[in-house]
Amino acid sequence: MSFERYQEIPLWNGNMPFTDGKEAERTEHFLDSNDGITRLTDVTCPSITYYPVSGRGPHPAVIVCPGGGYGILAWNHEGIDLCSYFNSIGFSAFLLKYRVPDNRAAAHADACRAIRLIRANAAELNVDPEKIGIMGFSAGAHLTATVAAPADPVPYENMDAIDDLSCRPDFAALIYPAYLCDPDLNLNPEFKIDENTPPMFLLQTEDDEIRVECSLSWYLAMKRAKRPAEMHLFAEGGHGYGILRTGKPVANWPKIAAGWFERVAGKTTVK
Repeated sequence: MSFERYQEIPLWNGNMPFTDGKEAERTEHFLDSNDGITRLTDVTCPSITYYPVSGRGPHPAVIVCPGGGYGILAWNHEGIDLCSYFNSIGFSAFLLKYRVPDNRAAAHADACRAIRLIRANAAELNVDPEKIGIMGFSAGAHLTATVAAPADPVPYENMDAIDDLSCRPDFAALIYPAYLCDPDLNLNPEFKIDENTPPMFLLQTEDDEIRVECSLSWYLAMKRAKRPAEMHLFAEGGHGYGILRTGKPVANWPKIAAGWFERVAGKTTVK
């Protein structure tokens, strides 16, 4: 099998776990927007879009998970634009189109399947199967956390041979994550950070409406488990900025994250 640049690759061959019976009622579409943010919803056919990096491989890879409260996918500034940025620093990227709205179990299965599908086709995708990371924003960061540190390591019943492969990423980044903890900084019970949890990068602002405690709780749990973690907190910037140039200091986060991704994947920046 061969894959082309920007090819949209379906995640499932026929049957999918956690269908909700409403798929026939939905037509995938973009919502009207007047703020420059592209919002995709009513996703019933999950996929990954392939953004290969130039040059000899195999290359490290990152799956990008847009946010949107599990209702929509913030498709450009938390998706397409990040994939292009990863290409610029020597990583192939895959934009995850997971099922929305309001089916977290399906979204979790889609993220797990994406990792397995890339590993199964690593040679054809020119990807190192042991250097597959994942990054998410807001709800997409929560989704990233569910595959990086799941309390239940079995996301769904195996559908085919692809599901025999590991769905644990090799590194992960949580950008202004949501839904991670309770007010006392205890992680939600769907998570378990242990010796299997990959290296993590966290970034958030103190004035985030989602509560900076999400990042703090995750970082503390990583430290208790003696797992490698890097956290960056900024005083202001709010929520949902993605890769937009806001004029705030936090807008420089992609360069900070790029350094971490290069270190954790053993890469140096492509000039």
